Amino acid sequence: MHVPDGFINAPVSVAAGAAAVAAVGLSLRGARRELSDERAAPLAGLVAAFVFAVQMLNFPVAAGTSGHLLGGALAAILVGPWTGILCIAVVLLMQGVLFADGGLTALGVNITTMGVVTVLVSYGIFRGLVKVLPRRRRTVTASAFVAALVSVPAAAAFFTLLYALGGTTEVPVGKVLTAMVGVHVLIGVGEAAITALTVGAVLAVRPDLVFGARGIGAPLKLRVGGELVDAPAPASGTAAVPVAARSARRFWGVGLVSALALAGFVSLYASTSPDGLEKVAADQGIDKGAKPHAAEDSPLADYTVKALGEGSLSSGLAGVIGVGVTVAVGSGVFWAVRRRRAESASDSGAARVDA
Repeated sequence: MHVPDGFINAPVSVAAGAAAVAAVGLSLRGARRELSDERAAPLAGLVAAFVFAVQMLNFPVAAGTSGHLLGGALAAILVGPWTGILCIAVVLLMQGVLFADGGLTALGVNITTMGVVTVLVSYGIFRGLVKVLPRRRRTVTASAFVAALVSVPAAAAFFTLLYALGGTTEVPVGKVLTAMVGVHVLIGVGEAAITALTVGAVLAVRPDLVFGARGIGAPLKLRVGGELVDAPAPASGTAAVPVAARSARRFWGVGLVSALALAGFVSLYASTSPDGLEKVAADQGIDKGAKPHAAEDSPLADYTVKALGEGSLSSGLAGVIGVGVTVAVGSGVFWAVRRRRAESASDSGAARVDA
């Protein structure tokens, strides 16, 4: 659902950009609490890289149309809603600047649509379901499925609202809404399946790292030497910290290798059909207002390494580069946010001592 330049006029794009800046600013403040654990910052960087990788895996839905993960629900449930918005913003920025995917003047539109709306809708539904359903890990997975499913057509409806306010073509809004929501309900099923499977997989091995599962389910177990053992209580001795730290590093490494494999190899077998927005835009004539991408001459435009030409090696290497850059930029952002929180806490503590 990456909106190109020219679909939405300048005034609405500027307004969406302002909303995106405000959302990112609020998220930078809100994420300080979510990143209080020292393991949270690298995990958030990994989540951003994983979303980038999975977004390269377009899956067929119907009538020559494909879909891909938006990722708002997945990010919010794994690392928290504020950090989740930042994750999607980092992904969209990397895609727009390096890969010419999603317009640069439409970056605010894309962040508000694919990041803010999906996170707010999905996490609101997720928390509501978790509160009323039995407090079990299965509840977390099932709630993640429903939340992700609803978030995609919600984003499609929000794009239609922006089109109604500032569309550059004369296509009836009713037709756009019907087409966008209809195809994105189907894409939402894929989003829900990917989100639930990923959340369930993380719950199975490291439930303590799932933000949305805090306080739910059985006591934490760690996989040590191929066996599941009860995690030591943090206050029971110093041995608990090294074991948990080693386990978290191992988890991060496995996650990064998985993201690299998805982007560098599995993506080569993704559907080449246009995604939901591209299909609707072509069918309804919305794409008549599209403008060339400002970064179309980027060395990595269209997810290929231009120096290598077209082909599997070029596409696979572009995916690997994308994952590497995204995890580096994302981790840097989240470490900076966490450090800022630590500095604020230190200043507050010093102020109390002086008083």
